Amino acid sequence: MPPSEVRLAFAHPSERANATAGSEPLDRISLRDHIVEVEIGAFQAERGVTQRICFNVVVEVRPLTEPVDDDVDRILSYDRVTEAIASELKDERLNLLETLAERVADRILNEPQAVRVFVRIEKLDRGPGALGVEIVRAKDEGWSADRAFAGGTHPELVYLSNAAIASPYLPGWLDQLEAIGRPVVICVGPADTPAPQVPHRMAQRRIDLLAIEQNAWVLAARDDRCVVVETRTELDWAMKNGQTCVWAPSKIVLDAVDTPSAQPRDAVALAAWFAATFDAEEMLVIGADVPSGASVPLRAVPATAERL
Repeated sequence: MPPSEVRLAFAHPSERANATAGSEPLDRISLRDHIVEVEIGAFQAERGVTQRICFNVVVEVRPLTEPVDDDVDRILSYDRVTEAIASELKDERLNLLETLAERVADRILNEPQAVRVFVRIEKLDRGPGALGVEIVRAKDEGWSADRAFAGGTHPELVYLSNAAIASPYLPGWLDQLEAIGRPVVICVGPADTPAPQVPHRMAQRRIDLLAIEQNAWVLAARDDRCVVVETRTELDWAMKNGQTCVWAPSKIVLDAVDTPSAQPRDAVALAAWFAATFDAEEMLVIGADVPSGASVPLRAVPATAERL
């Protein structure tokens, strides 16, 4: 590798941007050495603790064809870059810097002026040096904002009791939900068979979440339209493509930045917490009691009702 390429490999993203610039002149804005403290990482030792991560970001933007007139609303503000970082860190706990870099890049490219973005993220506390990743992403002819994230998507949230899962009305309910015209996300609780009990609190929490996931697969087996999903990425894709989702809660609950107070045994309350992450106006509860103080309004329907 030529010395110039080695130097650029470790240079600031602004130098990389300059060295790989095309024939079309582009303006650049940059964010240097932006350090935040966050819980992130795939190893068990990284759970329950925070560490410093450093962001260096360069965004290439199309030059304005009209005068700026010293108006901040006419430019891509630095605040939009830091907001993209903050938004992705707030959404869920992540294991990989690569995932975080991709999501930050996509969110920045969602800005109309942005053309190409360089994102470098480094962990500062995992060893004697900085450990990190750097990516470059650009808009192409097929790029659309929908590819970045499913912001603004408001699905229909539904909780099904075990009686509802076993009900002969289930196919008809799914028909009625599909007719609403919004993505459908179904939540369930554990099966009636008791889950194993252990004295370790965190282990019990995982066991109880897995019991819910087992029941999600039971529902999926009842109707082929029901697709079990466990990550935000899967949910976003499924909602964009009109699939009926069944929530497998372990990953999203365990990776939540704002950990839900509802326990897996309080399955309706846990589902209501999940519904609140979508800013849902209400959650339909079929065949179960409605708890007080839920995160979103709940509408109860008995499992014996043919019409929702």
